[in-house]
Amino acid sequence: MDEDKSPGRTVTIYDIARIAGVSPSTVSRALTRPGRLSPKTEERVRDAATRLNYHANPMARALPTGKTSMIGLIVSDVTNPVFFDLVHGVESAARRDGYTLLLTNTDESMSVESVSARQLSRVADGLLLVSSRLNDTDIAQIAQSKPTVLVNRELDGVRSVVVDAEYGIGEAIRYIAGLGHTSLLYLPGPERSWMSEHRWECIQQKAAWARIQARRGPSHAPTIDGGREAAAYVREQGPSVVFAYNDLMAIGLMQELAVAGISTPQDMSLIGFDDIFGSDFTTPALTTIASPLFDAGQLAFQRIRAMLDGQPGIETAPPLSTRLIVRGSTGPRHA
Repeated sequence: MDEDKSPGRTVTIYDIARIAGVSPSTVSRALTRPGRLSPKTEERVRDAATRLNYHANPMARALPTGKTSMIGLIVSDVTNPVFFDLVHGVESAARRDGYTLLLTNTDESMSVESVSARQLSRVADGLLLVSSRLNDTDIAQIAQSKPTVLVNRELDGVRSVVVDAEYGIGEAIRYIAGLGHTSLLYLPGPERSWMSEHRWECIQQKAAWARIQARRGPSHAPTIDGGREAAAYVREQGPSVVFAYNDLMAIGLMQELAVAGISTPQDMSLIGFDDIFGSDFTTPALTTIASPLFDAGQLAFQRIRAMLDGQPGIETAPPLSTRLIVRGSTGPRHA
């Protein structure tokens, strides 16, 4: 047993300071904000902390400072692969700055999201709301009580990170126009999805410019099952091109159409959104409009960190843009 630690006693930064021969404030900086002290001093502090088997208690640290170095990350569906890279981007940026993520899944539920935001606000320094299904009033109230950044949604007065769908959709519209298509059908996602509406607005704008008729179908769950459920409607409409709200819906639609004997792209071209992991595993591989999700996660953390550090609200980072990835699910129009 280490003579510097009595059985059952919690090790503090004062114990580490005594062993390392530095002040308690130096220990705090070395452990919570690495890189601000000399490498030799930081190494001495870390060695002392290891010797004493020290584990930081974020709640205890919050007592004098009001800060826990924890960020609440609320996502609408943690099983959706679209969030994998985004969460990874947030987590890597947070870890680099000494923050810990508290990840919560809401299963597309507005009520669950509201409760989660309220509970996380008690312990987290700030909140990241990803693809939020809350109404504008609820989001504004949360943002007034706790530093908040929206991801995949915009709201006046609240900082946000939104991937610009316009460029990638413009590429896709020009591409299908070049293949001879003159009409398209858009399958939207959840009714409360801001991003679903944003994509539809961009599709309408770009389609009108290319003189392509754009129609909108009913909303569906942003899942493979949601895409399968849309297949009957799509067959009734008989479009030559379908834009699905996301890759999961496009994959489900492709599978169900194949069961009905409708070939992709010979009978119908399909385009998804996000370029999730596995979108190129389908047969044929899915044409999609890719989003820089990892970069979006990194930027989201940078913006919440700027708020916590009291930096101005003017955003100077260049917008994140989408791009078209052409694969086998799109082809020339057939009469």
